[in-house]
Amino acid sequence: MLFTATIVAYFHTCKRKMYLHHHGIRMEHTSDVVYEGKLIGESTYPERAAKNTQLELDGIKIDYYDAKTNTVHETKKSDKMEQAHLAQVRYYLYVLHRNGIEGARGIIEYPTLRQRQQLEFDPEQDIPLIEGWLSDIEQILAQEECPPVINKSICKNCSYYDYCYVGDED
Repeated sequence: MLFTATIVAYFHTCKRKMYLHHHGIRMEHTSDVVYEGKLIGESTYPERAAKNTQLELDGIKIDYYDAKTNTVHETKKSDKMEQAHLAQVRYYLYVLHRNGIEGARGIIEYPTLRQRQQLEFDPEQDIPLIEGWLSDIEQILAQEECPPVINKSICKNCSYYDYCYVGDED
């Protein structure tokens, strides 16, 4: 089963957030942090939209795909959730590969940090890895009960914070 790249990223951040998002509980629209990240992504590279393509394929939506260089560009506010960012782009590359687009690569850009991370897709390593994620995601999403709160420092800036912690006496 294929999922959105958001689900894959949330799998690497918080299983509860992933579960809630998948089951239609969406809180991102209430978050200033999410809005700021979206604004950075849209305003940092204004010429990118003109020379790149938005690509929708098998449930994913890649905002900036350069067909000439076969490159997925992803812009992020900070590298605090770097593993989730890498997983998201790796998943994009996996879906491209499954659809016959060979040799794609990814670039994650952190403009506020002035950093870039390049990512190559290695079918021998990445396919089993990603298919393992998808199997785990499928099992979690099929559960009747939502995964528990993770109580980590990242929770304080999460758009689901109020949902998870309202009424929590601890």
